[in-house]
Amino acid sequence: MAGLDDVLAGGLARSRVFLFEGSPGTGKTTISLQFLLEGAKVGERVLYITLSETEDELKASAASHGWSLDGIDIYELVPPESLLDEEQQQSLLYSSDLELGETTRRIFEAFQRVKPSRVVLDSLSEIRLLAQSSLRYRRQVLALKHFFARQEATVLMLDDLTAEQHDKTVHSVAHGVVRLEELAPDYGAERRRLRVIKYRGRRFRGGYHDFEIQTGGVRVFPRLVSAEHHRSFEREVLQSPIAELNALLGGGVERGSSVLVLGPAGTGKSLLSLTFVANAVGRGERAAMFVFDEELGLLIERAKGLGFDLQAMVDQDLLVLEQVDAAELTPGEFSERVRHCVEFHGARTVVVDSLNGYQAAMPGENALILHMHELLQYLNRQGATTFLTVAQHGLVGDMRSPVDVTYLADTVILLRYFEALGRVRRAISVVKKRTGAHENTIREYRIGSNGVTLGAPLTNFQGVLRGVPTMVGDEPGLLDIEG
Repeated sequence: MAGLDDVLAGGLARSRVFLFEGSPGTGKTTISLQFLLEGAKVGERVLYITLSETEDELKASAASHGWSLDGIDIYELVPPESLLDEEQQQSLLYSSDLELGETTRRIFEAFQRVKPSRVVLDSLSEIRLLAQSSLRYRRQVLALKHFFARQEATVLMLDDLTAEQHDKTVHSVAHGVVRLEELAPDYGAERRRLRVIKYRGRRFRGGYHDFEIQTGGVRVFPRLVSAEHHRSFEREVLQSPIAELNALLGGGVERGSSVLVLGPAGTGKSLLSLTFVANAVGRGERAAMFVFDEELGLLIERAKGLGFDLQAMVDQDLLVLEQVDAAELTPGEFSERVRHCVEFHGARTVVVDSLNGYQAAMPGENALILHMHELLQYLNRQGATTFLTVAQHGLVGDMRSPVDVTYLADTVILLRYFEALGRVRRAISVVKKRTGAHENTIREYRIGSNGVTLGAPLTNFQGVLRGVPTMVGDEPGLLDIEG
C-alpha cells in the first residue's frame, strides 16, 4: 500500500511487532490481508492466526476484493459445533474453552509448523479476555513478542478495542502503533482516518490521514504537506484573451499564483475561470477543473453556448474535468486527486468550483482554511495557477461569504450585480493582487455567446458595489445591453 508506506516513512520494519487498533469495521482485517498478500507475492511464507473469524469468513472478505488466499496459511480457533469431522477436530480449537497458556502454546505450534516471515494475530481481544488481568495479559503479550522476535518474523497484532476500559498495555510493547478510526457525518458516507501513534526510531508522517476501503483493498491518502514539494519554474505573467480584463489585472495573472473569484450566484464566476482554462489550453498546456456544484453535462452544454468547447478539450487530453461529490469525498482524497492531475497529467491551471462545495467535505471552517492553505501552497510551488470560486450570500448590497479565505489568495476578483437605468447589470473589480499593481477601477461586464465582454471603467457612478449606484457624471458609460 503506497499511501500507508508513505505515512510510515517506508513501511513496516522487518522482525518487529506492530499493533493496528480500531473499532470493528475500520479496516484492520483488510489491511492485514494486504500485508500478507504482499509478502506472498514476493515468495515469503505468511500466516494468519485468527481467534475471531473463521477461514470461510476470511476467504469471503478476500473474495469481495477479488483476492485469493491460496498463498496464505490460516490457523483458526472456532467453536466445536462447526466441526465437520474428526480430522478437523484435531486442528481447530475453541478459544474461550482454553486456558491462556494453552492458547499461546497452540499459536507457537502453528508458527513452528509454517515458519513464516509475516504473521497476523487477529485479535488481542480474545487473549485479553482469557488473561482476565492486566498483568497476566501484559506477560502473555511480552511472551508472544519475544517468541516472534527470536524467529525474526514481522507481526501485526490487531485489537478491536472492545474492552470496557482501553488498555494501552500493548502500546509500550509494540514497535509501532497505528490507530484506525471511523467517523459518521450528519449526512453522507462514513469517513475513515488513521494516525500513527508510535513508531520507534522512525520519523513517520504525523497527524490524521484519510483512507477508504475500496474494492481491491484499503487506499490511504497521506496528509498533504506543501513544504515537501518544490519545483523550479518561470514566474511569467499569463494573459487572458480579454484586453480589458488584462488591464484590470495589471497585465494578467502570474504563473504559480492563486486567484479567488468572489460573487453572488449567477455573476459568472465559473465562466471567468473557464476563460483562463481555455487560454491555457490554447497555449498547449493542460488544465484541470474540479466541479462541486454543477452536473458535468450541464456545464459542458452551458459552456458550449458561451463559446467554450470543454468536451473537445477533454478529448484532446488537455483538460481533466472531474465531478466531485462533497458528500462522498474526504479532504485527503481530494488533495490526492489534485496532486495526480498536477504530477501525472501535468496540469498547469487548476480550477476549484466552488469552495462552497469543498467546504461541505470539511469537518469545520478551521479545517477548510488549513486544507486550502496547504493545497494552495502546494499548487503554487508546483507552478500551477489556481482559480477558486466562492458564492457569496445575497444578490445586491451587503454580501457575506460562508468562509473568509481572501487572505490566502494572491489575487481577489470581486463580481457584483448593480442596478442602473432600470436594468440589472454586472460589475467586476480587482481588490487585491500581491504580485504587482492592478487597476483600482470598477468595470461593467456582460456575458454573451462570445464569453465575457468588459467595458470601460465606470467613472461616472459611485456606489456600484453597494448594488444601487448614483450617477455623478453626464454620460453613464455603460455597455450596450443588446451588444
